Amino acid sequence: MEHQQHAQHAAHEQHQHHGTDHSGHADMFRRLFWWNLVIAVPVIATSQMVEHWFGYDLPGTALIPPLLGSVIFVWGGWPFLSMAWRDEIASRRPGMMTLISLAITVAFLASAAATLGLGDLDFWWELAALIVVMLLGHWQEMKAVGQARGALQALAELLPDDAERVVDNDATETVPISELGEGDVVVVRPGGRIPADGTILQGDAAVDESLMTGESAPVAKHPGDGVVAGTVATDGALRIRVTATGEGTALAGVQRMVQSAQESRSGTRRLADRAAAWLFWVALGVAALTFIVTSIVDDPATGLTRAVSVLVIACPHALGLAIPLVIAISTSSSAQHGILVKDTQALESMRTVDTVLFDKTGTLTEGSHVVTDAAAADGRLDRVLALAAASERDSEHPVGRAVMAAAADRGIAVPSADSVQTVPGKGVRAVVDGHEVAVGGPALLSDLRLAEPDSLARATAPWNERGGAVLHVVVDAEVVGAFTTADPVREESRATVDALHARGIAVALVTGDSQAVADAVARDVGIDDVFAEVLPGDKDDAVGTLQSQGRKVAMVGDGVNDAPALARADVGLAIGAGTDVAMEAAGVVLASSDPRGVLSVIDLSHASYRKMRQNLVWATGYNVIAIPVAAGALAWAGVTMPPAAAAIAMSLSTIVVAANAQLLRRVSLRPEDATR
Repeated sequence: MEHQQHAQHAAHEQHQHHGTDHSGHADMFRRLFWWNLVIAVPVIATSQMVEHWFGYDLPGTALIPPLLGSVIFVWGGWPFLSMAWRDEIASRRPGMMTLISLAITVAFLASAAATLGLGDLDFWWELAALIVVMLLGHWQEMKAVGQARGALQALAELLPDDAERVVDNDATETVPISELGEGDVVVVRPGGRIPADGTILQGDAAVDESLMTGESAPVAKHPGDGVVAGTVATDGALRIRVTATGEGTALAGVQRMVQSAQESRSGTRRLADRAAAWLFWVALGVAALTFIVTSIVDDPATGLTRAVSVLVIACPHALGLAIPLVIAISTSSSAQHGILVKDTQALESMRTVDTVLFDKTGTLTEGSHVVTDAAAADGRLDRVLALAAASERDSEHPVGRAVMAAAADRGIAVPSADSVQTVPGKGVRAVVDGHEVAVGGPALLSDLRLAEPDSLARATAPWNERGGAVLHVVVDAEVVGAFTTADPVREESRATVDALHARGIAVALVTGDSQAVADAVARDVGIDDVFAEVLPGDKDDAVGTLQSQGRKVAMVGDGVNDAPALARADVGLAIGAGTDVAMEAAGVVLASSDPRGVLSVIDLSHASYRKMRQNLVWATGYNVIAIPVAAGALAWAGVTMPPAAAAIAMSLSTIVVAANAQLLRRVSLRPEDATR
C-alpha cells in the first residue's frame, strides 16, 4: 500500500510538472520572441542585401549584423540547441530540434566565416529572421498545447484553499486543506466547495458534481451519501467526515488517469512518431544533395541557402504536433464532461466497435430494487405493505429497502416488530402487533406448507411470466398478500440502445439474472442478444462468444465481476460509481451512471480519429510539396524559398494543424445531444 501511495505521489508530481511545463515554455518563447524581434530589426535594416533592395546605405553599420546576429544565435537559438542535445542527440533519436539546430548553426558558421574574410556566404539577416520566426512558431505551439492540457489543471484549482474543520465542543477552525486528514469532520456552508472526499454526517444539499460527471443538474445528497472534493453544496450546509485527501481523492485520480492517457501511444500516434523520425533523415539527405548539386550548377552560396531552407521547412513540427495535440484536447475536454480516457488506444478503437455488450444491473438498470406491483387477498393493500415493511424495517437486503420505500411513498405508518428472524434463502419472520408475520418467496410457502389463494394467483401470474421475483406476506399462517420487485430500467437506456442501432451498432446484454428477467429487459429496451444466468466469473465468456463471431466488442460494466470482461473486450468502459477493480480494467471510465455516455465516447472517437487523419494528411502533404520547392525544384520558373520564408511556411503549417485540432472542442459530449 505504501509503495502504491509513493507511486501515486510520483505520478502526481510528474503531472504537476508536465502540466506547467508547456505554459512555462510558452512564456519563455514569448519573451524570447519579442526581445529577439527588437534585436533583429537593426540586423535586417543594416544588411547589405536589404540596403541594396531598398536603395539606401547606412554608413558605419558593418559590424551591427555580425554582433547582434551572434547575440540572436546564442540567446534566441539556445533553446533549440539545448533541446536538440538533451532530448534528441544524447538519446540518439535526432528529430525536429536537431534539424532546427543544424540549420541555424550552418547559417551562423557560414556568416561568421564570411565576416572574418573566409568566403562570402553572409546570412546574418536570414539567420536573425529565421530564429525570430522559429521562436514565434514555438511560442504558438506551446501555447496551444498548454491550453489543451491546462484545462485539466484548472480542475485542481477549483479546490478551496481552506476548510472549516470541527474541533472540540463543536467549535470550528479554518485550516489549509493540506492539513486535513482521514476521519476529520468539516463543515461546508451553502455555496461552498467540498475540500476533500467524504461521507455526509449531517445535512441535506443539492451538490453540483458537474466537474466530475459532466451532469449539469445538481444531485440531492443526504446523510450517509458520499461526496467528492471540488464539488459544490449549492443550497444547504453539510457536515462531512473526510475519507480521502490529496492524492487519494477522486479528483486526483481523474488527473492521473487523463495524464496517463495523454502520454499513451495510440496506433496513429506511433505512426506519426515513426514518420517524424524518418523525416529527419530524408531532410538531411535532401539538404546535402541540394547543396552539392546547386553548388555545381550554380554557386555554393545558393546551394547553402537552399540546404538551410530544406532543413528548416522539413522540421516535423506539424507532424509532431498532429497527434499529441488532438489527444490532449480530446482527453482534457472529455474529462470535463465526465468521460475519463485512460488509454488513447481504447478511444481510437471505439470507432471500430460494432457491438456494445452491457452488464444489466447498475448499467442499463438503476441497480436498486423497487416494488413494482402489490396485491392483497382481501383488498387491504396498505395493511399488507405495512406488515411487510415492519418485518423488513432493519433489513439491509435490497428487497427490504424496496418495501420500506414503497410504504413511505404511500404514506403508510409502519408499526414496530418484535422477534425478527431472518430465515436464510426463504425470507424473514417477525411478530407485529401480536400477529406472526412472514415475508418470503416460494420456498417460504413450501416450508410453511401453504398455498397461494386463487385471488392472489391471478394477480401474480403475470409477474411470474415476466420473470419478476414474487414474495408473499403471511399472517398467522394465512397468505394475505403478495408483491414483486424489480430493478427498473433507466430511462436513458432506451434512448441509448435506439441511438446505437441508428449508428449501425448491435447491442447485447449479459446478466446473472434468470432468462425470463433478462428477456423482459431486452424486450423493454430493444436489445439484440441476451446472455442470461451467467455466473459472475464467466461474463468474459460472453465477450469471447461475440468476438468469435468476428465482432468488435465494447463491454460496459460497473462491478468487480465485470473486470475480466472489461479487460477481454476490444474496449472496456466502466460506468458510474463502479468499483476500483472495474475502473482499473477499463480503458474508458464514465464518471456518470448515464449509459448515454457510451454514445459520447463513440462520437469523440470518430471526431478524434478524423482530426488525427486530417492533420497527418496535411503535415505529410505539406512536406512532400515544400521540401522540393525549398531544394530549388522550381528555381527554373523563378520560384525559390529563402530560409526565412521556409521558417514562415513551416510555422504556418504548424498553426494549421493546431487550429484544426482545436475544432474538436466543437464536438458536443453532453449525453442529451448524443441521442439526437
